[in-house]
Amino acid sequence: MFRPRVPVNPLPAGLVTPLVQPVPTADIEPHTATQPTPLAPRVQVPAVRLTPTGLVAVVAGGAGLVLVVGAVLVSMLLAVAVSAASVAVCAVVLRSLLNAEHNRH
Repeated sequence: MFRPRVPVNPLPAGLVTPLVQPVPTADIEPHTATQPTPLAPRVQVPAVRLTPTGLVAVVAGGAGLVLVVGAVLVSMLLAVAVSAASVAVCAVVLRSLLNAEHNRH
């Protein structure tokens, strides 16, 4: 009943693909390297300048992001802790029920 049943193929499929033969490469010309075209000189782009108001906004945004991510992580940790506690309570109740059933007999 529990033995695996492997199908037996009495005859092979019969389709055999031939090996790929290499193509002669005598008619292919080698590629010659060409000189790269000179690029136009790059224009210096000024660095991003933050005004004091912009700096305060960036700092406030970063702090808000840290607080939001922290709140999400703490809530996930709390969810895991609540789940673990409920599983522990279920295990204690089951153990108590099984011990009570075992002591009756």
